[in-house]
Amino acid sequence: MPSIQALRRRIRSIQGTVKICRAMEMVATAKMRRTQQRALEGRPYAEKIREVIADLAIEPRIRGKIAPLLEKREVKKITIVHMGTDRGLCGGLNTNLNRLVGDFILKQTVPVNVITVGRKARAFARISRLDVRAEFIGIGDRATMLDTMPISKVVIDDYSHREVDLVYLAYPRFVSTMVQRPAMDVLLPVEPATLPRGQVAEYIFEPDPFTVLNELLPRFVEMEIYHAMLELIASEQSARMVAMRNASDNAEELIKGLTLSLNKARQEMITKEICDISGGAEALTT
Repeated sequence: MPSIQALRRRIRSIQGTVKICRAMEMVATAKMRRTQQRALEGRPYAEKIREVIADLAIEPRIRGKIAPLLEKREVKKITIVHMGTDRGLCGGLNTNLNRLVGDFILKQTVPVNVITVGRKARAFARISRLDVRAEFIGIGDRATMLDTMPISKVVIDDYSHREVDLVYLAYPRFVSTMVQRPAMDVLLPVEPATLPRGQVAEYIFEPDPFTVLNELLPRFVEMEIYHAMLELIASEQSARMVAMRNASDNAEELIKGLTLSLNKARQEMITKEICDISGGAEALTT
């Protein structure tokens, strides 16, 4: 059994860890509420812009014309925008996403390159020796559309110049505080929403539907990447809050076990001293 001093040092060390975990949990909780609200508020906008694109795509005046970002072609090369966190201590969030991306790449028969967002995604790509097209780090917890524009530009340029034929967006989708699911969605070519039969939105497009569609599609891609970033941030803060809470609970359980061991060691020491004193007194009386 470890000595009393060693047990006391270990208890003090774990108590310090509990304080750090509690502080990180409180910070993550405060950030989580704000980031969750931003992620949820962006979803209706994404759905509405898909409906507008769907309405434009079936306009009689643009039938026969193919917008570059809607064009489907034979897949000879794939790009994955892999969105991970910059920091750790968020449970299995990055691990689950890395596993999804890795399994997908192993199943492909065509070349695949990746655009990594975040230090954890970059580390995974380097360890796995993936073909990295670009790296983006340090976007932060208060990401704006301007922060994700460089990512969108690389993706749109590569697809427009036919350097890739299919683009996927891999990110953790926020479901609830306790659940964040890794997702991989097709980003390009853009797949318009399916309108119910006979439903056509009554929009007036100027100067003409095809010009509006060509201008709207890049904005849609930019919005999708930005919204995925919001989902990532919300998932990260939620996962970190849960991970820190679990770490604090486990540390407190460990402290209880060590305290019990400490009390047993002290009791053994006291019992031994009493026995020595009793033995000495007995020896003096004989």
